[in-house]
Amino acid sequence: MPISPDLTRDLKKVVLSLEDDLRQRVESQPDVLHAWQGHHRDATAKERTALSWQAWRDDRITQVAVAWVLTTVFIRFCEDNGLLSKVWLAGPPERRQEALDAELAYFRANPEHTAREWILQAVEHLRMVKATQALVDEHSALWLVSPSGQAAKDLVDFWRAKTDDGDLVRDFTDSGLSTGSDLSTVGGLSTRFLGDLYQDLSDYAKKTFALLQTPEFVEEFILDQTMEPALAERPLDGFTLIDPTCGSGHFLLGAFARLNDRWATHAPGLEVQARVQKALDAIHGVDLNPFAVAIARFRLIVAALQACGLRSLEDAPGFKLNLAAGDSLLHGGHQLSLQFDGFDADSEISGFAYATEDLDALRQILTPSNYDVVVGNPPYITVKDKTLNARYRELYSTCKGTYALTVPFMERFFELAKRRKGDQPAGWTGQITSNSFMKREFGSKLIEEFLAKQDLRLVVDTSGAYIPGHGTPTVILVGRPQTPVGETVRAVLGVRGEPGQPKDPAKGLVWTQIVENIERADFDGDYVSIADLARSALSAHPWSLTGGGSSDLLDRINAGRQSLGDVVLLIGRTCHTGSDDAYFGAPGSWSRATVPASFIKPLVTGDVVRDYALSPHTETLFPYDATYKASLENTAVARLLWRNRAGLAERREPGGTHAEIGLTWFEFSRWHPERFNIPLGIAMAFVATHNHFVLDRGGKVFKQSAPVIKLPKEATEDDHLALLGVLNSSTACFWLKQNSHNKGNGGIGGGIGDEDWEPRYEFTGTTLQDFPLTSRLPLESGRLMDLLAQDLAASTPAAVAESDVPTSDALAAAQKQYQALRGRMIAQQEELDWEVYRLYGLIDEDLTYSGDVPEVSLGERAFEIALARKVAAGDEQTAWFSRHGSTSITEIPAHWPADYHELVQRRLDLIESDKFIRLLEKPEHKRRWVSEPWDKQVDKALRTWLLDRLEDRTYWFDQSGRPMPKSIGQLADLVARDADLVRVLELWSGKRDQSLTTSLGALLTDEAVPYLAAYRLKDSGLRKREAWEHTWHLQRKEDAGTLTDAERPIPVPPKYTNADFRKASWWQARGKLDVPKERFILYPDAGRETDPTLVLGWAGWDHAQQFLALATLIGERQAEGWDDDRLVPLVAGLAELQPWVRQWHDEIDPTYGVNMADFCEEQLRDRASQVGKTIDQLKAWRPAASPRGRKPRS
Repeated sequence: MPISPDLTRDLKKVVLSLEDDLRQRVESQPDVLHAWQGHHRDATAKERTALSWQAWRDDRITQVAVAWVLTTVFIRFCEDNGLLSKVWLAGPPERRQEALDAELAYFRANPEHTAREWILQAVEHLRMVKATQALVDEHSALWLVSPSGQAAKDLVDFWRAKTDDGDLVRDFTDSGLSTGSDLSTVGGLSTRFLGDLYQDLSDYAKKTFALLQTPEFVEEFILDQTMEPALAERPLDGFTLIDPTCGSGHFLLGAFARLNDRWATHAPGLEVQARVQKALDAIHGVDLNPFAVAIARFRLIVAALQACGLRSLEDAPGFKLNLAAGDSLLHGGHQLSLQFDGFDADSEISGFAYATEDLDALRQILTPSNYDVVVGNPPYITVKDKTLNARYRELYSTCKGTYALTVPFMERFFELAKRRKGDQPAGWTGQITSNSFMKREFGSKLIEEFLAKQDLRLVVDTSGAYIPGHGTPTVILVGRPQTPVGETVRAVLGVRGEPGQPKDPAKGLVWTQIVENIERADFDGDYVSIADLARSALSAHPWSLTGGGSSDLLDRINAGRQSLGDVVLLIGRTCHTGSDDAYFGAPGSWSRATVPASFIKPLVTGDVVRDYALSPHTETLFPYDATYKASLENTAVARLLWRNRAGLAERREPGGTHAEIGLTWFEFSRWHPERFNIPLGIAMAFVATHNHFVLDRGGKVFKQSAPVIKLPKEATEDDHLALLGVLNSSTACFWLKQNSHNKGNGGIGGGIGDEDWEPRYEFTGTTLQDFPLTSRLPLESGRLMDLLAQDLAASTPAAVAESDVPTSDALAAAQKQYQALRGRMIAQQEELDWEVYRLYGLIDEDLTYSGDVPEVSLGERAFEIALARKVAAGDEQTAWFSRHGSTSITEIPAHWPADYHELVQRRLDLIESDKFIRLLEKPEHKRRWVSEPWDKQVDKALRTWLLDRLEDRTYWFDQSGRPMPKSIGQLADLVARDADLVRVLELWSGKRDQSLTTSLGALLTDEAVPYLAAYRLKDSGLRKREAWEHTWHLQRKEDAGTLTDAERPIPVPPKYTNADFRKASWWQARGKLDVPKERFILYPDAGRETDPTLVLGWAGWDHAQQFLALATLIGERQAEGWDDDRLVPLVAGLAELQPWVRQWHDEIDPTYGVNMADFCEEQLRDRASQVGKTIDQLKAWRPAASPRGRKPRS
């Protein structure tokens, strides 16, 4: 089937275009708009959603757009393969003219109709055919709203687009008709491409529903481990299987193929169509995503058609399919329902149903204890919708903390499977799911209170296998809902990950070892070990599924020691804002807005906790007074937070909203002054590839990604330094990784790391509490590493730039010092690691160096030499050296002192001979020493120095204190008078002969954000902006005491995404809440005719000053002869600012001696009149669209 790989990409664009059209259709049809808003109110009241109207509407619009696009995909597939007698869009070459003639005849008979009605003719035909009527029944999202005639024509034209040779660009014709091995290919008609569409057709849906296909080889393995043993112990007749997270139907298609074959063997005399229906009767599927169910339905219809030996859907029977769109976690009965008389969870939520949901079908399909086999690949994401999050907690007792959907679905899978009853055996469950529950705190209840009581049969660590699309580490679980049978559970334990991406994932080295050896309980391979684990080992949290001797080493480290929790006061963050974008900004963001220093604190995030140093690059607003009590006494802080008041007030903690738990709307959701008041602490990186702990000496705020260890108040700095040393050791890294969650390389689609040192781990305070401590700790090593790290920080380009005007000589001297200190730190870390091995009794002799260690470069450490030798011998492949900018060497450096050379050789000998040391001296446990390249550090330091200098008020105010926007050309004239600035600008640009104007342009372009939302945001962002402005309007009414009960509660507007901004740098500056944090304001297309450079303003101006700056620009351009049309966007900027000027400057300004709100309102009125626009028309102004590429010829 010659389906272009570009099909999904092209259809994504069609979906986005159709969404825009459908949105306008909803808004322009009062009856549709009223109905949709009513459904949203009902959904909110019935606790089916907590989404704002705009977010909820856009979610449904995506569903409708995809439904229309997919329906045309189904039509084209049927046309191209002769599955229907008629054609509407195109069809095979010999029938394309027939489609055009039929359309022409239709429009002659119905001249008032559009392409929309023509597509609906095809839809109506599908409704008339028994086999396809369920595809477009009353539950299809098609019927929620229809596109405009023009949008429908664009859709028709898309399918009729031709190449330069006159062939159709998109062709689904399958001329092979040979049965493929892929279970999605039945009788030669492959529908596998629909799975690709399901996963990638809509980025929004992919993120919202965590869309992810299950590879065929994984699906086959799970069916082998569940369906086959289930069928071996029960009759085929009456057998039932369900995938409650069916997606595009991979598991269902695989099960159908197996059942159809079994029925052919079991009842060879049974009529073919009856046999096929028997197979279909056994299969059930539910998915939250309506278009996933539509795809699964179509794929099963095509598979059934081919299994019947038919080529026409019109000749096929009305196949009965047990599929429904809905929430498998909500609908149907629940075990909790049985525990409380009179409580029926399903009836509680089913008073409301979305149009895409068939409640009767959902209740029937999702009946508990009804299935012989339950299989699936549940979503791994957390629940963003607060209402659904709370509802799932009510229904599933194992939901704890910030749980992933892995948890309730684990319960639900076992709940749906049959329980043993008399002669009826228990059902089987099988799933591939995120392994996050195994070690993260939210999984403790699931493991200890639920899975411990189930009959687990198989646990497979698949985190090291290459599974396409699965960037999240996974595990396969097989079990039965009955009392555990036997004392052991078959387990596949990971030894090492897949070394590279295999050409055929089904034949990957890790996966092959799993499949070929699953029946062997004593297998010990290069990639996995297989063993029968005691059930008791899987009844306690966390799980550790690591083979290769790791468990024995872990036991040695743990052996009867005091734990860290015994000596620390606590481990945790000092704050949790609940809305980081409202509080966090780059250094200078808040002081620029006139916030005093006492209301700003350095904010430590996990990514800046590295190699014994803290380098905060974020500051947080700090809405607390000198006693650390919540306070809005500072006007600047109050104004900055006010714009987000609705969202901040609705922040939810475990006990409820801020108001419900006694917090103000503006303070952090969690604030721990008692932790902040203890100056000393050890910060840690919550998520990292390796362990990072840094001694902090106070004054900073730590968020969840950088928990801090606090010792009792009487603890000394030495007490902290001793712990600092052991926690940064390779032994601690090994221990932490054995007990912590492996997050992979970046989530779904992010890719599992090829090597074991690549994945990121989640190191929690709860896990760290159990870290075993030796009676003696490496105090002196910890002290030395801390001192070296301080010296290294003082040698960075940032430190040079902060101390004086940076010069090339000063930077060169700093680089030399930096490299020497880094070499010493690398060497000293080796001493620390080998000291700790002896402290934990892992080696008997002292293998540390007694003299002054020489500088060591990356690539020269003992474990790296051992690794390089393996690579040279062809026993190992690794990217360790190339990724870390080092050179692999197989011999100990000759320039080292003889006694140090001899010591390193002894270390190498022990790595070779001792299995425990060999495990510890591996890249995954050794410090990576990844740092930003020196040139980038220099660039960043010089850029910061220059930008800070250019924010000086002298550049942005005239002598009378009035704000003055300037072009980059005008700035260059002023900068030329500052010799230091000119020299540093030249140093930064690296070009002596480059003009100041060019250099300033390169420096400032990405530091400025447009003054007007229409310049800054795309249409999707502007729709969100409307919701924000509505919320601000209601907040102002609330402040004035005029807000009515009907207007409460004030809606929380939707957050922005990077896709809402016209430029990446603008998104980076503003973030999810569009909070101004940039240094400069950009005035596009506002310069003089004789000056082509950008026009900028200072972002430190308040709203009134921004208004005056715009008014100045308008006056200047008008004086230069601009016509009124060119002034419209500038006047629109005045209109956008006016509400803020009225809100914050409704008083006599001492600088100008007038009420700025009144003055600006009058100015706006005059300018709007001048350009002939109302305020609404000014708001509706949009910049001209940029030209796009040519479309295919039609």
